This record gives sequence, structure tokens and C-alpha cells, in this order.
Amino acid sequence: TSQGPRSAGVFPLVNLTESKDNFYLRAELPGISSSELDIQATANSVSISGERRIPAETEARYHRRERESGRFSRVVSLPREINPDQVEAGLADGVLTVTLPKAEIAKPRQISVK
Repeated sequence: TSQGPRSAGVFPLVNLTESKDNFYLRAELPGISSSELDIQATANSVSISGERRIPAETEARYHRRERESGRFSRVVSLPREINPDQVEAGLADGVLTVTLPKAEIAKPRQISVK
């Protein structure tokens, strides 16, 4: 039985990892093209928004309906500042990878002892 629109949960699912010079945000976005995405970055956060379109099945009777279409938006706070002017993004095999270069002030510095 259809009970109207339901929340699809937290979408998209994301991982945030870190290397010496960058943060990496990876998001699962199956079936979504790059033209349907809007990615924005500030010094402390990155947002991903867009619209997931799933063709309606007019002749179908649903027994289970977990995949919903519609607009989505996620904002991820970052643990340290980044340089938003150098952010890069790529989409391959349904996974969005956003490379977020750390701001120079946020990078660890080697201190020599005199």
C-alpha cells in the first residue's frame, strides 16, 4: 500500500577522509549526472544539492517503495579550514569525489628545535 512520500533518510551517504594536504568528501549518487548537482564550498563546509529523478511506473503496483525521487541537500562541516577556490569534484560510477585542499594555516608544520 502506498502511504504517500516518505523520507529517503540521509541522502546522499557520505564519507569524509583526510590526508596531509586535503580532505576528501565521497558521496554515493547512483543514477545522478553531474549536470544535476550543485556543489558549493566555504572555508568551513561543503554542500551538495540536486535532484534525484526516478521514472514513475504508472502501470505498477508497488510492494516495496524505498527509492524516492526529489530534491536533496547535504551540508558537511569540515574539521579545519580549506581553500574553497581550489576545490575540485569528479563523478565516476555513481560516486562523487570532492577534493578539498586544506588552507595553509590548517596544515601541520614541522617545527625544528634549536
